[in-house]
Amino acid sequence: MSLRSTRPGSVRRLAPVAVGLVLAVGLSACGGTTRDSSAGDTGGSTGAAAATANPDAPIREGLKIAFLPKQLNNPYSDIEAGGGQTAVTELKGDYKLVGPNDASASSQVSYINTLIQQQQDVIGIAANDPNAVCPSLNQARDAGIKVVAFDSDAAKQCRDVFVNQATTQGIGETLVKMTHDLTGGQGDIAILSATPNATNQNAWIAVVQEELKKPENAGMKLVATVYGNDDDQKSFQEAQGLLQTYPNLKAIVSPTTVGIAATARYVSSSSYKGKVAVTGLGTPNQMREFVKDGTVSQFALWNPADIGYLAGYAGAALASGQITGKQGETFTAGKLGKYTIGADGEIVLGPPTVFNAQNIDQFNF
Repeated sequence: MSLRSTRPGSVRRLAPVAVGLVLAVGLSACGGTTRDSSAGDTGGSTGAAAATANPDAPIREGLKIAFLPKQLNNPYSDIEAGGGQTAVTELKGDYKLVGPNDASASSQVSYINTLIQQQQDVIGIAANDPNAVCPSLNQARDAGIKVVAFDSDAAKQCRDVFVNQATTQGIGETLVKMTHDLTGGQGDIAILSATPNATNQNAWIAVVQEELKKPENAGMKLVATVYGNDDDQKSFQEAQGLLQTYPNLKAIVSPTTVGIAATARYVSSSSYKGKVAVTGLGTPNQMREFVKDGTVSQFALWNPADIGYLAGYAGAALASGQITGKQGETFTAGKLGKYTIGADGEIVLGPPTVFNAQNIDQFNF
């Protein structure tokens, strides 16, 4: 996904907005979402040795906490990392940001290896591929480094906890509900995703595919899923290609902030404006102009800065022994309050908000 700027002090934490469905929350996240960790050779390590949580343990000062997003100079990732930096500063730790300029499957591995050599206490990672990073992450865990996946999960046997934007089911349902509203539940639709291996994207798309099988959604037909690789120009070109290839297209659904912005930019200056709906996951600041000019009626997201913030606190709680990543353990994440770890080490931020012309000016991020 994507965005730019650091977390402004005036940012409001998102509150749930009714979207006509019940979101199960406990959201990821952009994986929010996501957990598909059974495939591939993920390395034989079991990570750190079993430990017992001490919820009363004080947070250690001076913790070295490194953030490794999908890619640098991606607006969405920048906001997430900014939230992580805020948390680490509050915790009196040592914040570090590293990462690739592309979102390819193996681009993060060399950075993990360097962070191991630097003896970081915590690595926070939004995985480009759930399995490609697994052997290196297990090497980090064997070295005593705690691993927090956020936004896009790593294979669950390669990390300690996963900070999810929202539940996978909830995000997929929201995407379909918005699309149904915009198309009247009828017509061809297409998905413009990020990378083919993005854990969160694939998990959301799988839910969308299942939701489309329900009788109430039977009038919508998914005709294509394409990938813009979270690159603005490629996403722009993919959107253009979809509209040229499928003349009866009624909506493009883009569960990535780069993709939805690029799609909206293309549609806004084309003959498709007002004829083809654009929806998905985006940020208010990024999408405001397209809502104002009528290109986009509604889209959804959570506050990405809160994902990084929660990941920072989760990492500190792990490194300090307050939690081990087991289901049922609890910890406090600063201003966000108390969180309980769910199954498979998942920590859910909260439900997404649906933005439209009526509420978009209430948010600044």
